[in-house]
Amino acid sequence: MSEAAKYRRIAADIRRRIEAGEWQPGQPLPSRVQMAAEYHVHPQTMRLARVLLRRAGVLGGEERKAVYVAHPPAMRTLTDADADWPHSSETTDTGPRPATEELAERLDVRVGALLRHETVECLDPGGRSAMLVSSWWRGQRQPHVSYSAELGCVALTEVQAHALGLLVDAAAFRVVRTRFDHDGRPLETADLILPMDRWLIRLAPMR
Repeated sequence: MSEAAKYRRIAADIRRRIEAGEWQPGQPLPSRVQMAAEYHVHPQTMRLARVLLRRAGVLGGEERKAVYVAHPPAMRTLTDADADWPHSSETTDTGPRPATEELAERLDVRVGALLRHETVECLDPGGRSAMLVSSWWRGQRQPHVSYSAELGCVALTEVQAHALGLLVDAAAFRVVRTRFDHDGRPLETADLILPMDRWLIRLAPMR
């Protein structure tokens, strides 16, 4: 088993133990050396597992001082999939993309047509990643007059999991938002990826 697979497996098991109540919010975990011995791995592997869990918000504190179980993150409720994000954000990817079959259908273009693309990481007031928004459109962005939003679930890719501080294949909400012009033609479509431990979804009616 690769080192990456080892520390991700250990992180998943520690998360499971926390969810089972073995350690409570605010309670410190055993030292890195103790836990490395328990899992029969090098302390560096345990350090990586704990870094992953700190980035995910499962653990708090600093490795050289004390690592403890973090309190659950504040929950947000998404009611308007077209609302501007009120906090800071970072654009992480702006490379063009050829239209897949799904994107071609969503934007009413031919498969393989070159689309503009960007992924934006929306940050909460504490600087933690709250949501990823990947958008695709043709030509220049244009004002829209209406939109649709469809809710589903998706397993996080490695890139998405890394950005959100979660484990690969963790389940997340996926809101597919498509914006339309006056004639009902699609102008832009987007995937909103929202961690289930940070969001409730109550979408308003389409308009």
